[in-house]
Amino acid sequence: MELINTHCHSKYCGHGAGEVEEYAAAAEAAGITTLAFTEHYPLSPAFDPDEYLSVTPANLPRYLDAVDQARRDHPKLEIVCGVEMDYLGDTEDRSITSSDLEPFALILGSVHFIDGWAFDDPAQRGRWEEPGAPDAIWRRYFELWCAAAADTRQPFHVMSHPDLAKKFGYYPRYDVAPLYAQAAKAARAGERMVEVNTSGSYYACAEMFPAPDLLRQFCRAGIPCTVGTDAHDPANVARDIERAYRLMYEAGYREVTVPTATGDRRTIAIE
Repeated sequence: MELINTHCHSKYCGHGAGEVEEYAAAAEAAGITTLAFTEHYPLSPAFDPDEYLSVTPANLPRYLDAVDQARRDHPKLEIVCGVEMDYLGDTEDRSITSSDLEPFALILGSVHFIDGWAFDDPAQRGRWEEPGAPDAIWRRYFELWCAAAADTRQPFHVMSHPDLAKKFGYYPRYDVAPLYAQAAKAARAGERMVEVNTSGSYYACAEMFPAPDLLRQFCRAGIPCTVGTDAHDPANVARDIERAYRLMYEAGYREVTVPTATGDRRTIAIE
């Protein structure tokens, strides 16, 4: 079956490794036909003072040049130039124009910050240990995720790793089914896609993003779904793609939606 990966990073974000060329070569060797580079869009110094979480403004043109070069060097591989952009809600301090986003055929929407706190950064995970913290953090995370997904003014095409709050293996004491239902409703309202992100299996949660029950909710709501490995190293560019297809099939999906380099979409039947 055709393999695709619509979410990967490189050395141009502060916590990635490897050249864009290395990812393209590894993808081609693995039989991937579509590869989207989705580097983290620049954050302000207030959110990324150590230049660890996102591409620096100085490196953004270098990233774009590297993607263009990879296209020339790998003409048989469809390479999508994309970006992963944080939804910051009321704490947004960037002025992002439509011209700033012109280079990107694919924009992933993500929630990595809860009211200014990078909740999934291992260096900042201490707050999770506070009494009752997971209850409040999960609820607030889904409030922000749903706001991002439902707001048609946001430029996002795909909402990434929808239940990222589970990354460190902390779960609330209440039933999360209502949160899942809200997420599916929000994605539907905003006409978003979602992804199965295979990286979750390698964190404490030991489960892909999203959880099977959440993925079923998305499927029932008619939300198109794609697949990304969220690789931050070329060795992981093709990791668990076929497992992601099986997870989609078990949730009720019969096709994978694939963003293209021209900004369109195509589909692959899940066999």
